[in-house]
Amino acid sequence: MSRYRTIGVIGGMGPAATADFLTRLVAGVPAAHDTDHPRVLVDSNPHVPDRNAAALNGADSPGPALAEMALRLANNGAEVLAMPCNAAHGWADAITAAPFVSMIDAAVAEAMAHNPRRIGVLGVGATLALDLYGKASPVPVLAGDLAVVQPAVNAIKAGDRSHSVRTALANAAQALAMAGADVVIAACTEVPLLLTQADVPVPLIDSTAALARATLAAAAMPASVEA
Repeated sequence: MSRYRTIGVIGGMGPAATADFLTRLVAGVPAAHDTDHPRVLVDSNPHVPDRNAAALNGADSPGPALAEMALRLANNGAEVLAMPCNAAHGWADAITAAPFVSMIDAAVAEAMAHNPRRIGVLGVGATLALDLYGKASPVPVLAGDLAVVQPAVNAIKAGDRSHSVRTALANAAQALAMAGADVVIAACTEVPLLLTQADVPVPLIDSTAALARATLAAAAMPASVEA
């Protein structure tokens, strides 16, 4: 019997970020054998309506698509759901088919472990417009320069992992630190595909890694029911 409940991943936003999340899930298990890992069901759907367009321009809501994906995963056996996309959490209330692990809450919890007075957030339009981190954080949140972060994220989605894109994100993170952020959250799943702790003068919280740890914790079976 597995030590974990079956995990369902609501993904595809974007595909590379979903693949990164799956890699983090694998790396997060102290496994000696294949059977030590959880069963993971993935719906990588890049056709979910655009989160930024929905939040900023009133375009089609991604909520119905997310709800459908969650239900499909649950019907196929998922007992815990996770979604490696920060912006899509603006419609997380549509996900009711199984217990849901919030990426926002996971990243804020890891940030708060550093006892910050302020948290900096490198996020895209929907994440900032919907104030996802501001609503979840017990301390003030400073937003990174959207005019820098959004083009960088778009470039990463298009496969550009160049030094110039990394430098742009590093400069945005450094600006947050200079503005008073004691910790910076990579609050878009494309950001940690390029930005590392070496680029940031304060602790950098990788929201993808935080979600992977929280998901494994939520999916872990109590010792009394392990085989």
